[in-house]
Amino acid sequence: MIRARTLTDARQQSHSNSELNWWIFMRISGLILVFLILGHIYMTFIQVSESDATFDAVVNKLANPAWKFYDWLILALSLMHGANGARYSIEDYVRSRPNRAWVKGVFFTVIALLLVFGTVGLFSI
Repeated sequence: MIRARTLTDARQQSHSNSELNWWIFMRISGLILVFLILGHIYMTFIQVSESDATFDAVVNKLANPAWKFYDWLILALSLMHGANGARYSIEDYVRSRPNRAWVKGVFFTVIALLLVFGTVGLFSI
């Protein structure tokens, strides 16, 4: 597990390329998520008046594939970012290897199901 603040320190602390890649992913995805979510909040709550925020308006908005991709990107990045952060916590607090494997297996199954159901729900509208 990498506990570095800079890329140079992360390279020195990483035991594998995958850990370094996840460390970089967390920084990039966090930054991208900030802008995606701020844009989503602006377009959903500021740009649209309260009287125009109806089910039909949402369906019309999601008829555009670009909006579906935008929302799906928020869904996928936030789930992967959160799952990786939780993976760090699981490795810190679940000491037994067999228990850690079970906890991670159940956790990642739930994350995968959330991604599948979210994707199906988003693209079925």
